Amino acid sequence: MARIAEVRAPASPTSKSQIARHKRILDAAAALGARKRIDVVQMHEVAKDADVAIATLYRYFPSKNALFAAVFHAEISAFQESRRPGEDEDLVDQVTGLLVGLSRHLLLRPMLAAAMFQASSAIYVTATMDEVEPTESELGRILLRIIGAEEPNRQDLSVVRLLTHCWWGTLVSTLSGQTTPERAAADIRLAARLLLAPYPGNR
Repeated sequence: MARIAEVRAPASPTSKSQIARHKRILDAAAALGARKRIDVVQMHEVAKDADVAIATLYRYFPSKNALFAAVFHAEISAFQESRRPGEDEDLVDQVTGLLVGLSRHLLLRPMLAAAMFQASSAIYVTATMDEVEPTESELGRILLRIIGAEEPNRQDLSVVRLLTHCWWGTLVSTLSGQTTPERAAADIRLAARLLLAPYPGNR
């Protein structure tokens, strides 16, 4: 009887050359996803554009959904690193600025935003409860840092979870044309104001 191969966990880049290849893959996927629907993008195209072997691509990203979900996390991280919050911003301003600004950034490339949403949704529905906790997502970790929850309690996690769900819903609604960016921004600010009311640092 043929032996069934074990499913291996995705590799993480460690050396400078591996990190560079990993970034090239993400950049290539983002460029292709900005031009084509995710169901049209082929993994061999990504490997070719990133100048890596197809085996290398699959070593880091076992599926197309895993690849575009990783692009999503990379986009969030890059946006956060580029932000320069004002010194007089309170928590509501900081959270609203992050989430509204991130939406505007992602919507500059709507086809890529749709690809990242589709991939992340597919990953989400197959994840375990622990894997979808705010501490396991890039956006969740950023929000926890903003509210000063270095060791988050249950309330901190619930607040960040609700903020993330609100932002996710407004992004999807904007992508589908069911709401306007202005209305989405107002909804996010209201959610932040209500959810962050118990925290210090608000005016």
